[in-house]
Amino acid sequence: MVRQCELLGLARSSLYYQPREEPEENLAVMRHIDRLYTKWPFLGSRRLSVYLNRQGDTVNRKRVQRLMRLMGLEAIYPKRSLSRGSPGAKRYPYLLRGVQVRHPDEVWAADITYIRLLHGYLYLVAVLDWASRYVLAWELSTTLDADFCVVALRRALEKGRPKIFNTDQGVQFSCGEFLGVLESQGIRVSMDGRGRALDNVFVERLWRSLKYEEVYLREYESVIEAIEGIRKWFRFYNQDRPHQGLAYRTPAAVYAGRAVGEREQWVASR
Repeated sequence: MVRQCELLGLARSSLYYQPREEPEENLAVMRHIDRLYTKWPFLGSRRLSVYLNRQGDTVNRKRVQRLMRLMGLEAIYPKRSLSRGSPGAKRYPYLLRGVQVRHPDEVWAADITYIRLLHGYLYLVAVLDWASRYVLAWELSTTLDADFCVVALRRALEKGRPKIFNTDQGVQFSCGEFLGVLESQGIRVSMDGRGRALDNVFVERLWRSLKYEEVYLREYESVIEAIEGIRKWFRFYNQDRPHQGLAYRTPAAVYAGRAVGEREQWVASR
């Protein structure tokens, strides 16, 4: 082990390090933050701390800020450094303003959300087709590293290829590996403007539906339970759940090849 650490340039103490888990008290606060943020995503740490204290959680703003960073949450109102990308990462403009998305595979989008467990938490990424609202791929991870986002992207590309791929400016989507996959496929990259809450609105709506219809109704005790529950819900969402914005057709039916009608188009005119 000493020799291996020398070869890898690691301190021996790091070999035995076990990351400290969040105490149950913090996990309970995180669950409350998740519910409040899902309902009112414009709440910042100041107002969240007020709401939490009203509900009996004795927390200060500093603690709420730390837990929000851990959960990967940011209030959607404009402010400095809303979404931090990788140091030196390329920046891309938002390409969807004024664009009418009529057909599947014109625009895809991706985003990450926090998923609570009974004694922990996970992060979920999904790749969504804008025109059909079809979820092409998703992955769960115990960390916010970019790897699981790249895996989801590669899986989605097995089903098709968009003209434009939209994300926020976060580290996971602005890293070289993620952008390299898109650029190697000739896909144009679009990134949300800072503080632009509606630039990726369809994925935000997806998270709200997932949490109210599945996650908040369950108490996942393990990662396996979370994977199975979320897999079933995404199958229901894609194949069986009528979508009002699609004239009550399912995302799978629309993605299969039928264009979106004029009445159901999303005009990104903001």
